Amino acid sequence: MADVIVIGAGVVGLSSALALQARGLSVTVLDREGPAAGASAGNAGAFAFTDILPLASPGLLRKAPRWLMDPLGPLSVPPAYAARIAPWMYRFWRACHPSRVAASTAAQTALMDLSKEELEPFLAATGTLPMLRRDGNLQVYESAGELAASQPGWDARAAHGIAFTHMTAEEMAGIQPGLSPCFTHGTFTPGWHSIADPKLYVLALAERFRAQGGVIALANVTELRADADHVQVGFHRAAHAVIAAGAFSHRLAALTGDRIPLETERGYNTTLPPGAFDLRTQVTFGGHGFVVSALSTGIRVGGAVELGGLALPPNYARAAAMLDKAATFLPGLKTEGGTQWMGFRPSLPDSLPAIGRARTSPRVIHAFGHGHLGLTQSVGTARLVADLVTGAPPAVDLAPFSPQRF
Repeated sequence: MADVIVIGAGVVGLSSALALQARGLSVTVLDREGPAAGASAGNAGAFAFTDILPLASPGLLRKAPRWLMDPLGPLSVPPAYAARIAPWMYRFWRACHPSRVAASTAAQTALMDLSKEELEPFLAATGTLPMLRRDGNLQVYESAGELAASQPGWDARAAHGIAFTHMTAEEMAGIQPGLSPCFTHGTFTPGWHSIADPKLYVLALAERFRAQGGVIALANVTELRADADHVQVGFHRAAHAVIAAGAFSHRLAALTGDRIPLETERGYNTTLPPGAFDLRTQVTFGGHGFVVSALSTGIRVGGAVELGGLALPPNYARAAAMLDKAATFLPGLKTEGGTQWMGFRPSLPDSLPAIGRARTSPRVIHAFGHGHLGLTQSVGTARLVADLVTGAPPAVDLAPFSPQRF
């Protein structure tokens, strides 16, 4: 019998498994498809530690009506899913109240700080430190008014000591040549980190986990039962279990008595071949809801949010629309030969993950719901999971992340 079963072989699950191994525990990881099969494979590759503001905010509410008018825009709710997601949207709207945003920002900041502190030691311990990049991030704006509208977010970052520089078009060209002249202002964040390729990173974590005696098995987990002295997960038994199954986690949490309003931010991207553009930093087109990232395996154009659940077929016209915009915004971008992708980002309405013990058993730990920040917060979450399993004092206050807060 293993000490811990981790359900989910994405970046959060495998990071947690490795953190548990580092505490001397034997760990088995179960996953429906294997390592890096979901959102961990196709994200933008950023450790976005400066993104301390929750997605649920008044700023997004101001943009949402305009964005929702465009079915291929930054935010979309397919008509076939609108009625089903209405309760989640109501919770999201409530989470946008200024007092709740302040509380969520404080919690988000604490988890970001922990994740940043833990990152390089974790990468060094797992042999993945050479994959870390420190190329920064450039957010671009099409007018002085658009920059001014973003200023409250920059003020919040400044209050937390996050370094950034507002730039003119000429100054941006020194950071990233080749931008369209429609972008008149920008903000460069030098402390932004990224990974060479998120899928290769997660596969490297899986390899290290196995090399240290860990077991990864294919299993579609539909049964989970916690008794006084163990947890039964299908045919597997352990002293503890960790639910880190991304967008499918709420189904498993329900088996423990926790009804958690997890929804899916369906993200789309196109990865172009290496050399498609001379990209020197990650560029965020915030007014259009997507980013362009330079990976070791190519140039990735992706982002946006489609709140469409797990069952609807992908709408790859969304990926094509972002690529068309990228070609306009980055004249000279070679758009041929790309590979399209869609993945499920597990999202909770207050933009905070669920990290904590299950309602019915202290032997089951929830660790999911990171939205578009799964890679960013993976190592910090892993530290907290290891603290919970071993009974150590959690590194941050877990009350804001309680799975029972809903």
